[in-house]
Amino acid sequence: MSSLELWLTGASILVLLCLSGFFSGTETAITAASRARMHQLEKAGDRRAPVAGKLIDIRERLIGAILLGNNLVNILASALTTSALIAIFGDAAVAYATIIMTVLVVVFSEVLPKTWAISNPDRFALAVAPIARAVVVIFGPVTAAVQVFVRWLLRRLGVDVDENSGISPHEEIRGTVDLQHMQGGLHKAERDRLGGLLDLAELEVSDIMKHRTKMQMLNADEPAATVVDQALASPYTRLPLWRGEPENIVGILHAKDLLRALHAAEGEVDALDIMTIAKPPWFVPDATNLHDQLNAFLKRKSHFALVVDEYGEVMGLVTLEDIIEEIVGEISDEHDIVVEGVRPQPDGTLLVDGGVTIRDLNRALDWTLPDDEATTAAGLVIHEARMIPEEKQAFTFHGVRFVVEKKDRNRITLLRVQQVPQQEA
Repeated sequence: MSSLELWLTGASILVLLCLSGFFSGTETAITAASRARMHQLEKAGDRRAPVAGKLIDIRERLIGAILLGNNLVNILASALTTSALIAIFGDAAVAYATIIMTVLVVVFSEVLPKTWAISNPDRFALAVAPIARAVVVIFGPVTAAVQVFVRWLLRRLGVDVDENSGISPHEEIRGTVDLQHMQGGLHKAERDRLGGLLDLAELEVSDIMKHRTKMQMLNADEPAATVVDQALASPYTRLPLWRGEPENIVGILHAKDLLRALHAAEGEVDALDIMTIAKPPWFVPDATNLHDQLNAFLKRKSHFALVVDEYGEVMGLVTLEDIIEEIVGEISDEHDIVVEGVRPQPDGTLLVDGGVTIRDLNRALDWTLPDDEATTAAGLVIHEARMIPEEKQAFTFHGVRFVVEKKDRNRITLLRVQQVPQQEA
């Protein structure tokens, strides 16, 4: 082999190594690139973003084409190197070629381009997208045939390659939010807001409603003056009206409507007909998820609904503010009566009302108590204990110690809770 042939062979090997590095870097960049980021760049007018986005969508075909091209250039580079070294060193050149090509391929065609690509995958993907599309077009038929054969072979081996085992978009977003919080990119409040938004489709109105035992209602059979006094003394704008028995709700009294009626009657309270002022009640099933209920509130332009079970019995009420609070956290104004459901104690424990929801505990204390089977702290204790506990009984569940402080018949009204150190748990 002449000197010119050796130089040409060396130049060819260098070009092949560069192509190998391109294939390796492209595979890493397209795999790690964000589809959402490409979508935003496409909306911003970047002409390369649609190409990169389509490559991400056909990632399986792209990887097949890149692997085929990468193997072709690596094998060809190794063959040329072996041929050139045999002309110089003879039979010992095989060992030399193996060592040299291993070092060159690993360093310059694998580690270097992949490290470069992973440092900024979105920018790298945009840069290589036009060339990568051409590679997919060229090697597409071959990779498609290979994929058909591989899928057939895997099915023969009992592997279901068509099964969709990917996570849902909500789970992917939730994982990203949690990861950003762990890495310090998101504050706890921001994580809770994003998590609350994602939870709307998973929570039901029964999970956040105000239970009927805590509802403040007015008796429509009482004199108008009594109803007006009770309405003015209430911190709430909308109040259910009942007749005969509390379960028979016949209307919803709005404070503004009452004020307008008083103004029209020139302050003559006895002249008011409360039922003509009240609006018809709106009943919703307890199994309605918060996402649908939020849309229903917006569609009806209403802020207030009564929750009923499958038998039509009133279970409680839910408001638009309750749903918004699941996203942004507790909202208080100057008329709210703030009830301290969680009270820190000098000894490091917490006194928690039995009706405090597990979700509120988790958000306030950054705990991870499960709320699948129970909604409130008292409900969680009863569910985990599989019994109605007595006062002063203590339980430890999910890394938290619960002590029953007070009971009212079969209802737990007060708990003392404390997180147990991990080694003790």
